Amino acid sequence: MELRYEFYIGATCKEVWDILVTPEGTRKILFGSVLESTFEIGSDFRYIGPGNDGDETVHVYGTILAYEPGKHLSCIEHAGPSYNPNHADFQSRMTFTLETVGSCTKMTLVNDEWTPNHPSFERTKASWWMILSNIKTLAETGKTLDFGW
Repeated sequence: MELRYEFYIGATCKEVWDILVTPEGTRKILFGSVLESTFEIGSDFRYIGPGNDGDETVHVYGTILAYEPGKHLSCIEHAGPSYNPNHADFQSRMTFTLETVGSCTKMTLVNDEWTPNHPSFERTKASWWMILSNIKTLAETGKTLDFGW
């Protein structure tokens, strides 16, 4: 199973990258969550923020596979403990790639290597479009989308 998204954003790779990895960016696109990691290959990461377990809910966690600032981020990820009691048994790989195309950024997201029968696959398939649309809108306008939540 593979989820693949490619699209173009009217912003620089650095601007898009900052949305993906800085606390200021991730809070805006990921419902108040921040990305915590040293970003060293093999190190842990986690998206933490408001949720089922309070303000410090771990939404996603895993291991950094590749990290090239402004260009490439890949990791093995698991949904947080509040999403599934067997959270550690289910994983996928998430890879963001940014390329400069003219005065735009081509963003490619591949979410693959899903554990068979992964309980979050359908929910993730639906939510990626919201998150990616929010990244594009924020990079181009400085504002996020209002999903009515």
